Amino acid sequence: MQAAEQHLLFERWLAEHAAVLHHVVNGFAEGTDRHDLMQELLLAVWRAVPAYRGGAQPSTFIYRVAHNTALTWKRTERNYRRQVDRFEADAWRATHAEPAAGIREREALELLYAQIRRLPPVDRSLILLHLDGVSYAGMAEIHGLTESNVGVKLNRLKQKLTDAMEEMSHELR
Repeated sequence: MQAAEQHLLFERWLAEHAAVLHHVVNGFAEGTDRHDLMQELLLAVWRAVPAYRGGAQPSTFIYRVAHNTALTWKRTERNYRRQVDRFEADAWRATHAEPAAGIREREALELLYAQIRRLPPVDRSLILLHLDGVSYAGMAEIHGLTESNVGVKLNRLKQKLTDAMEEMSHELR
């Protein structure tokens, strides 16, 4: 693949599938780490463009590259626990301050992403793909699972997240 072709394809993919990268970033990183992970994802997608052969949808290819890169990034991240503890403390203080409705929604979303970040990497990836509306078949292809296995895992994960959010809600009242 010529450099010009790679550049055009990369630009088109970013225009069409940037939300995929943002969802992965929000699911795997917080604060200033989001910028770092986004840079890693962009670089990984850029490097992967020549390997794309058209066998899968571009979005599936991008999901696979982004999720694998995020999983690798997460394994090498050092201060994860300290960051989660700080975030939880900030979230607790914020929910006790009676913020405006818009701020509460944003905080609830951040709390959800905090719960997602606590999941094991494959579970985290499945939930993010689900939130992005990827089909069970697409998730199965990305992770090498069966569609049935994806469905079972997702139902359990959704219940686990719902329970965790309800528990947090009761603790914060």
